[in-house]
Amino acid sequence: MTVTTLSAGLVALGGGGALAAQSAPSYTGKPMPAHVAAPYFEAWTGESPATLAAESGNKYLTMAFLQTAEAGSCTAYWNGESSQPISKATFGGDIAKIQARGGNVIPSFGGYSADTTGTELADSCASVDSIAKVYESLVTTYGVTRIDLDIEADSINNTAGIDRRNKAIAKVQHWAERTGHRVQFSYTLPTTTTGLAPSGVALLRNAVDNGARVDVVNIMTFDYWDGATHDMAADTETAASGLHDQLAALYPKKNPAKLWHMIGVTEMPGIDDYGPEETFTTQDALTVEKWAVAQGINTLSFWALQRDNGGCVGTAGANSCSGIAQDTWQFSHTFEPFTRGAGVS
Repeated sequence: MTVTTLSAGLVALGGGGALAAQSAPSYTGKPMPAHVAAPYFEAWTGESPATLAAESGNKYLTMAFLQTAEAGSCTAYWNGESSQPISKATFGGDIAKIQARGGNVIPSFGGYSADTTGTELADSCASVDSIAKVYESLVTTYGVTRIDLDIEADSINNTAGIDRRNKAIAKVQHWAERTGHRVQFSYTLPTTTTGLAPSGVALLRNAVDNGARVDVVNIMTFDYWDGATHDMAADTETAASGLHDQLAALYPKKNPAKLWHMIGVTEMPGIDDYGPEETFTTQDALTVEKWAVAQGINTLSFWALQRDNGGCVGTAGANSCSGIAQDTWQFSHTFEPFTRGAGVS
C-alpha cells in the first residue's frame, strides 16, 4: 500500500534496526483472538491511534509502517523517521490505552513505499540477527503479540531479503519459546482474483524451508489492475479460495479448517487506486464479514482506518476518505463483530 495511492498494496513508511530486545523469564502479553478485525492505521498522519480506535469502535489496529530511514540500515523507525524509534515514547501511550481497553496493535513492516526504496527492514539489513532483534524489541517494548510483514512490489522478488526475513522469523520464534513470550507473524501479500502470484507462493515456500511459522497469510483483495470491472466481494472469496488451495500444497498436514484459519483478507473501502471499476461497497462489507465468519478465517482488515468516511465521494485512492457515500466508521462497525474467540498464541 502507498501513502498517496495505495498501489497494489499497503504503503510503507517505517524503519529497521538492530534495537536490543529485553528478555523476560515470563510474559503475559494477551494473545490475539482466534478471529480478529484489525484495520490498518496510517501512522504517519500525526493522529492518535487510541483516539481513532475508540471513536471507530475498533479494539485492534494494524499500525503501518515500520522501515529503515535509508537503504543499508538495520535500525527500524516508525514511518522511517529517525525521530520515531521503537520506544515507549513513540506510540507507547496510545498502545497502552488500546491494550487497557482489551485490545492490541499489530505493528506492520514494509508497504509499497519501503518495498520500492530498499528500506523494508530485511531488504535493507544484511544481518539476520539484527532483523530478529528488531522484531523482538517490538514485543518487549509494547507488549504486542503479532507482527505483520507487508511484502509487495520489489520486495516480493528480493530473494535475499525474503530469505533473511524468514530466517529472522524462525529466530524470533525460538527466542519466544525460550523466554516465555508470545509472538505471531502475518504476511500481507498482493493477490490475484484466484490466489497468490508465483512470487507470493515462493516467499511462503522459503518460510517453510527455513522453519519459519507463518501464522496468517493476509491477502490484499484490491488494486488488481487487470482492466476488468470487479465484484469485489465475490473476488475476495475466489482469491481466498485460491490461497486455500495454495496453502494446502505448502502445508499438506493441515486440514481444511486449519488452512482457512491461516487466511486473512484486507479490503480497501470504497474506490481503490485503480478507479470505479474496483469499488468495495458497504454491501460488499456485509457480504464479506458473513463469509469470513462462515469460513472461519483468521483476520479481517481494511486499508485504512482514516478512509472510513464518506468525505470525498467520487475520489479514487484517497488516504483520508473512501470515495463513496457512507456513514463515518461504517466499515469499522460492519467488521467489528468478526472479532471473537479465545486468544491463540
